Amino acid sequence: MRKRTVIGGLLAFVLGVGLPATAEAGVGPVHHWGPVRSAAGHSGHATADVWITDFSAETFVVSGRLRDRDPHPGHCAYIRARFHYSGGGTGWAQPRSTCEASDGFRLSSDGEITRVDVKVCVLDRSRRTTSHCHVDAIRAEDIANWPR
Repeated sequence: MRKRTVIGGLLAFVLGVGLPATAEAGVGPVHHWGPVRSAAGHSGHATADVWITDFSAETFVVSGRLRDRDPHPGHCAYIRARFHYSGGGTGWAQPRSTCEASDGFRLSSDGEITRVDVKVCVLDRSRRTTSHCHVDAIRAEDIANWPR
């Protein structure tokens, strides 16, 4: 097999699979939190493959791939993050949604945080409402002992 063919095949694989948004942006060390899926009770669902930066980062980032797994027309995948700041108070990142099979997302804080709530829902575009939401609360102590 020729070298050019192998390199071209590897490049096509990486472009097809994609990288987490934080790896593409060069934000630094990331932790794979895993999939967060909207709640049951609906024939379709939304899923987010979530990656996070270190909690010690000045700007905390939640990123990854958002997937729409709902066969109903007009139903899409939706994700939003609520940041709990070290100095007190909370703030919401702008929500992201997609009606595509898969799309990248990046949600960032305005400062250091102690916790982030990642919310994944099914979005009804015509009614502009969300349903079947599931929230994962992620804290620094949840990932403190993960292997690096």
